[in-house]
Amino acid sequence: MYAIVETGGKQYRVREGDVLRVEKMEGEPGQEILLDKILLVGEGDGVRVGTPFLEDVCVRGEILSQRRGRKVLVFKFKRRKDYRKKQGHRQDYTGIRIKAIEQGPSSATKGEMQNGT
Repeated sequence: MYAIVETGGKQYRVREGDVLRVEKMEGEPGQEILLDKILLVGEGDGVRVGTPFLEDVCVRGEILSQRRGRKVLVFKFKRRKDYRKKQGHRQDYTGIRIKAIEQGPSSATKGEMQNGT
């Protein structure tokens, strides 16, 4: 079974046991999170597509780490104008492990945890 999840303005295809790096989410390592913006769920030959989201599906995960990515250098210049500008940027990210993709009325209790986006 797989699902397409939206978080942090991006979409990810996830399966149970996958480890992802997503945009920074609130929470501490070891804390369980709930991703409730599910766009699509597929199992075998069957596929369910949301309009825009599926209501009775959720993905449970666990936060593994809160870190910063590698430094990206941004260098701007204009030739013959004596203009140079060098900047660095490190993006924050959250490492998560997908525990389960749940379907049915039991996954409809989404008030217990926050998505964090």
